[in-house]
Amino acid sequence: MGPREAFLDRIRRGGLTLSPQLAAAFAEVPREVFVPDGFQRRDGTWAEPADPDFLQLVYDDDVLVTKVDGRTPISSSSQPSLMALMIEALDVRPGLTVLEIGAGTGYNAALLSHLGASVISVDVQADVASRARSALARAGVDGVRVVLGDGYQGLPGVRVDRVIVTVGVAGVSPQWLEQLDGTPDGVVVAPVEHAGTHPVLRITADRRARVVSPSSFMVAAGPLTAAHPFPAPAPPKSMKPLVPYAGSRFDPPLEPLAYRDLWYAAGVWHRRATYAAVPGHEQNCLMVLDEQRTGGAAVLPDGSVAAGGDDAERYAAEATAILDRWIASGRPPMQAWRVELAPGGDPEAPILLPGRWELTSG
Repeated sequence: MGPREAFLDRIRRGGLTLSPQLAAAFAEVPREVFVPDGFQRRDGTWAEPADPDFLQLVYDDDVLVTKVDGRTPISSSSQPSLMALMIEALDVRPGLTVLEIGAGTGYNAALLSHLGASVISVDVQADVASRARSALARAGVDGVRVVLGDGYQGLPGVRVDRVIVTVGVAGVSPQWLEQLDGTPDGVVVAPVEHAGTHPVLRITADRRARVVSPSSFMVAAGPLTAAHPFPAPAPPKSMKPLVPYAGSRFDPPLEPLAYRDLWYAAGVWHRRATYAAVPGHEQNCLMVLDEQRTGGAAVLPDGSVAAGGDDAERYAAEATAILDRWIASGRPPMQAWRVELAPGGDPEAPILLPGRWELTSG
């Protein structure tokens, strides 16, 4: 079985169900056309089209970083399974007009076009927009218009049926909802900041949202990441040693998705929930960070709590209380939360921010 043939199996590996239409789009749109200059491997080296492993990597279920600034990724092709979750949440049907914020490589827009949508993709980086146009042309996709512009503004004066955002944002631009005006089932799907991560929200015109999935995206610039009253604290640059305060609660440890469910609840219940690199753990961990950003309490996937810093005991108790509350609530998945958005951010360029949460049964 070649890389293309195994692609759908890799996307579905975590239990994801694809509609027949979306499965066909992934099977038929050639992803390699959208990364003609290669991409950064996980080990930091650059994969080029002539490399023996190029197609294998292209058709893995992984993000392909195509542009970096120093060590910071600033453009990419997102993880296909995450793209699939977001596109399914968007409920794309033939004849709809979709506004995409962040063109990336053009691959996501090509998938949307394959589903029968007319796509307008806005990107603030001129070179990224140009490369996306070229890739779409090479792939023979003619249902996508790539526009150079500020994603916060969307495309003023143009009515659309759906908005999909492919960059991490602190909140939702009111301009996007204005462009949905008059669309009875209009939807914005966007990764919105929460506890140091960017879970994907499905937002309707009434400024209400539900959580779709965890995600990891590069962060937008400008008003879309404006300061607001309750951001998660920035992760620590250096941290005091953490020592065990409470033993394991989960045997086996929480699977990654369940750990993200706990993490989401922590972000609702505690404003200092964020992430931190914890020694001995390959992935970032949930952290209730102290005011000095050098200590606090980490909640690990096995439910144990480790804490450090000047007020370690208090933060350990608060982290334990989060665990107790999540368990007592039935270990709810993040999809059980309903969110209300309210204006915030820069008064001159406001964004709609999550401000009220309700835990539902489904």
